[in-house]
Amino acid sequence: MSGLPVIAVTSGEPAGIGPELCAALATRDWPARLVVLGDAELLAERAAATGRHVVYRPYKPDNAPMLGALEVLHLPLARAAQAGRLDVANAAYVLALLDRACDGCSAGEFAAMVTAPVQKSVINDAGIAFSGHTEYLAERTGTPQVVMMLAGEHGPAGDRSWLRVALASTHLPLQQVSDALTAASLERTLRILNADLRDKFAIDSPRILVAGLNPHAGESGHMGHEEIDVIEPLLERLRGEGMQLIGPLPADTLFVPKQLQRGDAVLAMYHDQGLPVLKYATFGGGVNITLGLPILRSSVDHGTALDLAGSGRADAGSLFAAVDCALAMTAARGVQA
Repeated sequence: MSGLPVIAVTSGEPAGIGPELCAALATRDWPARLVVLGDAELLAERAAATGRHVVYRPYKPDNAPMLGALEVLHLPLARAAQAGRLDVANAAYVLALLDRACDGCSAGEFAAMVTAPVQKSVINDAGIAFSGHTEYLAERTGTPQVVMMLAGEHGPAGDRSWLRVALASTHLPLQQVSDALTAASLERTLRILNADLRDKFAIDSPRILVAGLNPHAGESGHMGHEEIDVIEPLLERLRGEGMQLIGPLPADTLFVPKQLQRGDAVLAMYHDQGLPVLKYATFGGGVNITLGLPILRSSVDHGTALDLAGSGRADAGSLFAAVDCALAMTAARGVQA
């Protein structure tokens, strides 16, 4: 064995940009063995169609690294895929990629998994309940609660820093968010976030900026009581255990540079409170990370871009950043496969 970490990369929705983004990985010399999971014929066809000459070779656990080549763990499509055209027949194939990568990570075959985008709608149209990678991998690994965190570098050249935004709730309708933010759920989220900033990012004493739920963090109860009734008492109790928690802070001023300098991560109360800011600041280089899992998983921060599939114009920056993030997490944990 080479001693290099082995990273599984799922190629995602076959009608989307995932297969061609995976081909772009061959343009860089990675300090790892990258194993792309997908239909070998589809991967070769999509690379050729977008003008990339990629050397693919079949994956074997004892392969030696080969410069400029990508390993492929072949899993066959149910039906030939066309760029830009969703097909419910291939929904189970998409989940099979995730299952194989997840199981390989759990068994120690892979050090981490990186996921290209999937199309939730076509999986649901196939009659399979699926709300996203985060929830699916939690169920697959038997993890009772996980935390979605997006991260990326931002700021001017020469003075860039990391912005990390975790979510207290994920894919919920807005009217359900308040009821979902219980003291128990927030405590679990904060404990997972604090522990994984230590474990997966090697931050010895994480500082977490906590957003309020309501405008102006409730304005002393005049704009909502969740801060007074739930968030503030919990933060005070956890501070007593030594956790460095700042807030609850008004979300409209939390993301200014002076505030962000005070923390290592932000906890937003709901999906669209934190992620629009992060994606504006980092789009093209953002990464989605699932915290709380017993395995390491990172992903692109964008969708399948069906309108770009097969055109060769899709930007692979987020996938590159996701692989970089997976490698950083393996290094922080001292993991090798």
